[in-house]
Amino acid sequence: MLPSKETLQFLMPYKFAVDELKTKLKIIQQEAYFSLEHNPIEHMKFRVKSPESMTKKLKRKGAAATLTSAKNVLNDIVGARIVCCFEEDIYFLRDLFYSRPDLTVVEEKDYIKEPKSNGYRSLHLIVEVPVVMHEKTEMVRAEIQIRTIAMDFWASVEHKIFYKYDREIPSHLKEELSEAASAANELDLKMAKVRKEIQNIENAYDSMIMH
Repeated sequence: MLPSKETLQFLMPYKFAVDELKTKLKIIQQEAYFSLEHNPIEHMKFRVKSPESMTKKLKRKGAAATLTSAKNVLNDIVGARIVCCFEEDIYFLRDLFYSRPDLTVVEEKDYIKEPKSNGYRSLHLIVEVPVVMHEKTEMVRAEIQIRTIAMDFWASVEHKIFYKYDREIPSHLKEELSEAASAANELDLKMAKVRKEIQNIENAYDSMIMH
């Protein structure tokens, strides 16, 4: 069944917000490249929640399944996922978001420093994106998830298992996922160490050339 005209009109500013975010993130990516001398963003994904997904989430939250309720209750109708190579890059990008005058960070949840009980790790930002329409400028909220490749791989697998078992993951699989989350964290720590050693070698080489 096709969405109603009212629903399509409701979703319009959210779709425009995705376009705005893509442009802003390309700028952030270029800024970060010149500051860090490497591209901190491995890849990015964007999406606008479908009406069906919005309805399901509103019901889980005990809210009315209406467009007005969706606008007032849901902060993640627009979603962006940024995947980085290194954990250090996550916080560098986070700081760039805070420094931009054309975006407002209204909420931050750091699941890297304080992982969820299931082992999930990621940095979540809720931002307000100004969308200029014909009659007004609308501030559209979006959720931005920033994580490493290891964090993203774990989260993708956990998400598939979570829905395969209808949100009730067997205890033995929970243990396996917990161990995998620890392994992913260990991988991030090892890669950070490797990166640091490479940087030290490069700095020493540059110092030799200058002398």
